[in-house]
Amino acid sequence: MKLNLKNPLVFFDLETTGTNINTDRIVEICYLKIYPNGNEEAKTLRINPEMHIPETSSAIHGIYDADVADCPTFREVAKSIANDIEGADIAGFNSNRFDVPVLVEEFLRAGIDIDLTKRKFIDVQVIYHKLEQRTLSAAYKFYCGKNLEDAHTAEADTRATYEVLKAQLDRYPDVLENDINFLSEYSTYSKNVDFAGRIVYDDKGVETFNFGKYKGMPVAEVLKRDIGYYGWIMNGDFTLNTKNVLTKIRLRESNMLK
Repeated sequence: MKLNLKNPLVFFDLETTGTNINTDRIVEICYLKIYPNGNEEAKTLRINPEMHIPETSSAIHGIYDADVADCPTFREVAKSIANDIEGADIAGFNSNRFDVPVLVEEFLRAGIDIDLTKRKFIDVQVIYHKLEQRTLSAAYKFYCGKNLEDAHTAEADTRATYEVLKAQLDRYPDVLENDINFLSEYSTYSKNVDFAGRIVYDDKGVETFNFGKYKGMPVAEVLKRDIGYYGWIMNGDFTLNTKNVLTKIRLRESNMLK
């Protein structure tokens, strides 16, 4: 099924030094840009992460320090990537929980001010898990009837994700709508304020903490009650995006008191 698009839709996948969205870095990125008229553009980039790639990670994606030693750093290609995804909605497999937060962190480290808050995000894994409960390789076999060759390479995973989404639309016409707004809502478990999901909107649209001792409590209320919590987060092992979002809420609340 051809996707019904109003804006370009970028499917992307990352290979990284590890699974910590706060500190691990990108070693490969592939993105497949689908235009409303059906045209496609694909790009794959190897990235020098400026840190050692642990052997446990290399064993999964097959990328070692020597493979990226002469590759550009993310800072050197960040502006080009930002331009390529400008104005596009975003899709991936487990992307809402991992790939998107990691990519946002890399942009922030590179000093690229890219606003993704108005984009729609489609996580094909969430759709799959809600309907079938499997992995990407199993999803590809189940929906597309093919084995996923070169699994855990960014290019293979990116294109497989695109094919799986189209097959999902074909398989579940009574459940899924060929509409980006619907798919974005359907493939989201919670309404995140930050990309790591540390702060989420409750059912009344109020920003609340989604972790720790203040989980479920409004952020503004916590900041009034325990301003030290703000400092703890700002000095803690949290993503730059989470810290930026928290700071914006704090500044907004401070201005409202003036």
